[in-house]
Amino acid sequence: MINIIGLGYIGLPTALMMASHGLDIIGTDYNKELVDTLNEGRTTFKEKGLEHLFKSAVDAGITFTTEYQTTDTYIISVPTPYDKFSKKVDAKYVINAVKEVMKVCIEGAVVVIESTISPGTIEKYIRPEIEKSGFKTGKDIHLVHAPERIIPGNMVYELCHNSRTIGADEKEVGEKVKEYYASFCQGEIVVTDIRTAEMSKVVENTFRAVNIAFANELAKICRHDEMDVYEIIRICNMHPRVNILQPGPGVGGHCISVDPWFLVGDYPSLAKVIDESMKTNDSMPDFVLNRIYEIMKKRGLNDITRVGLYGLAYKENVDDIRESPTLQLLESQERHLANGLKVYDPFVTKRVVANQYDTLDEFLEAVDMVVIMVGHSEIKENVHKLEKKIVLDTRNILGLADSYKL
Repeated sequence: MINIIGLGYIGLPTALMMASHGLDIIGTDYNKELVDTLNEGRTTFKEKGLEHLFKSAVDAGITFTTEYQTTDTYIISVPTPYDKFSKKVDAKYVINAVKEVMKVCIEGAVVVIESTISPGTIEKYIRPEIEKSGFKTGKDIHLVHAPERIIPGNMVYELCHNSRTIGADEKEVGEKVKEYYASFCQGEIVVTDIRTAEMSKVVENTFRAVNIAFANELAKICRHDEMDVYEIIRICNMHPRVNILQPGPGVGGHCISVDPWFLVGDYPSLAKVIDESMKTNDSMPDFVLNRIYEIMKKRGLNDITRVGLYGLAYKENVDDIRESPTLQLLESQERHLANGLKVYDPFVTKRVVANQYDTLDEFLEAVDMVVIMVGHSEIKENVHKLEKKIVLDTRNILGLADSYKL
């Protein structure tokens, strides 16, 4: 039996996928409300294909509890935030989970860390914690790192089709864990050492963050001299060896906006390009806010309460608001002692911020200017409703000739 610890955006789909493919799974989370919801037959977030996967897993016998189980295999998938001052990984949730596992596990158990961690985290924090509990790693407890590689909005598909990396102290243990993932994963599964697995995952997200930062910096340069960054990128991308990404209002989620900071925190004198890239991405919500004020002045709009932000989630067609650029923009506005921006997101139904609306029509009726922060399908399908609005399209998705851009 495999006990999966942490039933959030990564742990729950992993548990459901394994259970629906014949593995004996018990999911554990400290959040009793979350566990109760799952036991009542309801998922805890929206995701394409998740409802069907949930039903398959329940039919296969998966169970959910707040209790850690006594077994021989654990997969830990808990959050790994970063310290905003030191930029280093905050491993407290992983450490606490390992402590609890050590209280109930049997000798010879395999502990798989699926949470994204900085290179050296297992050596620095996890291995000592296990040895403090009286176990010897490599003998009594076997450590593995199997970082996730999925994105909200396409989790179920990517769980099945993306390649995986398994890092282990002992190759035979890595191969055993590989079999668990191979029960559902059609991508290539590579077995390597733990530190390489740690580094590989962080580097993947850092690569994307740096490339996004380049596009965002281009947007700032072009705005300075009134050039069309989108036309410039379109032309440059005609070159066979150039593939510039699209700029945007910021970077959110729990991967690209967080993981690269681990390298900055651990290698401050070396990770200079990464550091500047992250600062560029983090500056975009402020850039958008300044752009809003510029357009308001140009159009004679004096009342900030007549401006609305479309989208609270960090990306299109999901309800995930972690590190959301919209939330960052609202925080920036608050720091500048201003408020009143209205907000609407069709996927975020819980009340998250002030002045949040429940329907698109109510939202549009309340504003004269709409700032497209997220490219949900809903707004693409209702472009005609923006005809009489001032529009700042930070995603360049609507194709409106008279809309403003970054």
